Amino acid sequence: MKGYTRTLLAGATALTYPVFAFAQDKAPENLLPPEAPVVASQPVRGGADDVTAPKQATTPPPVMEATPVVQQVAPLVQVWSVGDAKALLGVIASIGSEGLNPKDYNPDALSAAIAAGPGDTLNQTASQAFQWLVEDLRDGRTPMDDRKQWFVVDPDPDLYPTGEIMADALASHNIAGALKALNPTKPDYARLRDALAETTDPARRKLIMANMDRWRWLPRDLGQQYLLTNVPEYQLRLTVNNKIISTYKTIVGKPGRTATPQLAETVEGVIFNPTWTVPQSIVKGEGLGAKVLNNPGWAKAAGYKGWKDPKTGFVTVVQQPGANNSLGLMKLDMPNPHAIFLHDTPSRNLFNRDQRALSHGCIRTERAQELAITLAILGNLANTPETRKAAADEAVAISTSGKYTRVPIEKQVPVYITYFTMGVDINGKLRAFSDIYGRDAPVLASFDKPRVANRARKTDEKVVEIIDDLQT
Repeated sequence: MKGYTRTLLAGATALTYPVFAFAQDKAPENLLPPEAPVVASQPVRGGADDVTAPKQATTPPPVMEATPVVQQVAPLVQVWSVGDAKALLGVIASIGSEGLNPKDYNPDALSAAIAAGPGDTLNQTASQAFQWLVEDLRDGRTPMDDRKQWFVVDPDPDLYPTGEIMADALASHNIAGALKALNPTKPDYARLRDALAETTDPARRKLIMANMDRWRWLPRDLGQQYLLTNVPEYQLRLTVNNKIISTYKTIVGKPGRTATPQLAETVEGVIFNPTWTVPQSIVKGEGLGAKVLNNPGWAKAAGYKGWKDPKTGFVTVVQQPGANNSLGLMKLDMPNPHAIFLHDTPSRNLFNRDQRALSHGCIRTERAQELAITLAILGNLANTPETRKAAADEAVAISTSGKYTRVPIEKQVPVYITYFTMGVDINGKLRAFSDIYGRDAPVLASFDKPRVANRARKTDEKVVEIIDDLQT
């Protein structure tokens, strides 16, 4: 495995890997095998470059009476000059290049207000048009009801308040620049915008517009390092410093109740050699519980441990770590109410299929051990060559130990589970992907309807916890 470690590091020499510390997960007793190791080194903190270390005050602050603080919020109606309003009208006239409809922003009313000159009507009309443009460019035009199974909450309205953007635009007299700065920064969005300019087919234009809008649903800043999986593409990307450093095939949820939802979560740890608590649909429904309890020799050989609660009769079966474990050799600990996570699989032959909507919701990842080791290195704090190599050696040793071990992630690694039906594939080609869950139709239809004002930021769809039986 030393050779594997050197290959892993050599393949990513441009990266700055931080040091990391491994720690045994404090999991419930019925989930951990009794031989699970306890590893308890501490992360390196407090150095000159450690931005995560809390700043220490030299003297304690004085005790003072609490005074209410009123936060000043820039108003949504501000004073517009005729020149700035004309610049806004020019933006509206060209907003079709960003996949939006100029008619949504009342250009006729704005033209009339400009002709009437400065005053309340111009201030109200221009402010409203600017506000709607900000909302659509920053947050997306599609109403939440039409974003099926979209559970991402976009932080951008809080980070880039509409009133402040308007105030800055009017102060600088750069209306176009202030609005342009709201566009998604990812190259994928720019490729879609270029394709829109070159496309005359109405159906293809709408599909491009829908997928441009999907980029606006996400945060503008995805993070310094993150995982992004596009469900219809069956691919996962690991991005560091705006560069894709690795891609992995995925297996996603079957259409229907177990379709994979769209989420933005955070990896809190990498679990090497995980256990799997078998769902009751198999324990009871398929008789596995009785088989494990009645055939201890077979259960041990198959890697199962089971027990019955003497009071309730409830049978629990846990598959122990090993090559045949249904979670494979790793899972990413990313707590969320849907119980969705990324993990390995012993059925790696399934990655050879073109259509891989096969799971019960969770995302299975090829080369999962490589991904786990890489994240264990990227997700923590120091970055000297010596600590990087030591970290990689330790990660390889833990991953091949056969023992359940959780590596905590100290440095934030977001995971975005997205749904783009047109985008740049892993080979750099812009193409369409099959709409495997039928989620395009409501988005496309929303572009034919009047713009919805005062849109919700959160979906009211019910969160369904998916119990993945890991069977295909």
